[in-house]
Amino acid sequence: MRRCIKSLLVLLCATAAAHGASTGVSLPGFGGSANNSLSLPMQIVISLTLLVLLPAAIMCITPFLRIAIVLHFLRQALGTQTVPSNQVLIGLSMFLSFLIMQPVATEIYNKAYEPMDQGKLSASQAFDEGSKPLKSFLAKFVREKDVKLFVEVAKAPAPHTPEDLGLQVLIPAYILSELKAGFQIGVLLFLPFLVIDLVVASVTLSIGMVQLPPAMISAPFKILLFVLVDGWTLVVGSLVKSFY
Repeated sequence: MRRCIKSLLVLLCATAAAHGASTGVSLPGFGGSANNSLSLPMQIVISLTLLVLLPAAIMCITPFLRIAIVLHFLRQALGTQTVPSNQVLIGLSMFLSFLIMQPVATEIYNKAYEPMDQGKLSASQAFDEGSKPLKSFLAKFVREKDVKLFVEVAKAPAPHTPEDLGLQVLIPAYILSELKAGFQIGVLLFLPFLVIDLVVASVTLSIGMVQLPPAMISAPFKILLFVLVDGWTLVVGSLVKSFY
């Protein structure tokens, strides 16, 4: 987990450092002459800003997005309201994301963070080396339609290979693709529970039992069905396998 966080942080820091190189400033720990360095308070502000951006990066460029959406849809389909709680769903999504991203994070750590920490690579070189495994991961799950959209928005030249795509195109395209995938899986999860709701509603209305809402009566049946088929293992296992 520590390597995952370091690897994601080095990408954020290296991006800012590479941008700062063109303006004559440098970030702490990323090289640069002392005369061109920012003041210490400004360095602290920039470092804290990058740390604030780290959760957004974890949510947007990892499987966290798809997993969180699917688990939310699953809870809605079961009709359990706040069970499991948001903290549990977010925690499960986060640790599954770390599990899936471990090979990518290890590669970024070995190729970018360690050489940069040892002074073998500059910030811009570390960013280039660290972005290659991330680009390879993102390119597996983006849709061509989304890539085309953001290439046109960014007014970038048409790429000949996936390696020619920049992160400014791949990341938003990946987010859109994951949103669509999450919603598609969520709809499929909803269907069997929707059938149970329809059956229970039809039976209760036919016998004239209107004292209790159908959703309250169908909830135990949906939970029982989910437990009997070992639903958590099936859903989580399918989500993890969809990234391999």
